[in-house]
Amino acid sequence: MRPGCKTHQGGGGKGAAVQVAETTGLEAPPCVSSGLVARSGVAWIAVAIVLLAGCARPRPAVLPPVPARIGYEETGLASWYGNPFHGRRTASGEVYDMGQMTAAHRTLPFNTWLIVENLNNGRTVEVRVNDRGPFAGSRILDLSYGAARLLGATGSGVISIRLRVIASLTSGPPSRDRAFAVQVGAFSAQETALALQRELAGTGAEANVLQAEVGGRTIYRVRVGRFASSGEATATARRLARSGYAVIVVTE
Repeated sequence: MRPGCKTHQGGGGKGAAVQVAETTGLEAPPCVSSGLVARSGVAWIAVAIVLLAGCARPRPAVLPPVPARIGYEETGLASWYGNPFHGRRTASGEVYDMGQMTAAHRTLPFNTWLIVENLNNGRTVEVRVNDRGPFAGSRILDLSYGAARLLGATGSGVISIRLRVIASLTSGPPSRDRAFAVQVGAFSAQETALALQRELAGTGAEANVLQAEVGGRTIYRVRVGRFASSGEATATARRLARSGYAVIVVTE
């Protein structure tokens, strides 16, 4: 018996309850006996509705999301999404741009910044949570196509990752001076970054390896050039992309 409800005994049985439902458009309330409704007709429907109010559970208060703790980590699987979601609204209300550095997480507040490491190759990328998911399988994160491309994840589809919260409920990473560079990779291992630097030198591109502390982790970014305008950086990025490199224009 549900709290706040009393069971009343009476005749009429199941058939009477069905008859009332057919003639009134309402089924007998679960905490009121069908015989009572059958004998008393429509007048008792109003009483039944009042009684039902005592059966309803109070709705929990909806609280604003708690800012994620800086340094919080998860390890698991991640995938990515692009078309046909490009141009559609995300759960945060933003329009999804598959080329931006964003991700979908089930619980972390929107505008939480993460550093995501591909555990298969050591590549890292910084992304902002602006969507909800994944809702299928055992994945812990869905990356934008742009972020997945930089991590080298678009071929395999699903990769093993480690994510770490580096900023919470902010509009973006720490501000920098307005100069531009082309980032060709970011790695957790310095040796991997230096190997890419040497490879780029063989193509005529002068690259630097920059060490950075992000969310308590050391990463090594491989960047080409320092440009006064985004147009100059974009021209270099296109040239490197034609050579098969996954690149992104960044400010520094």
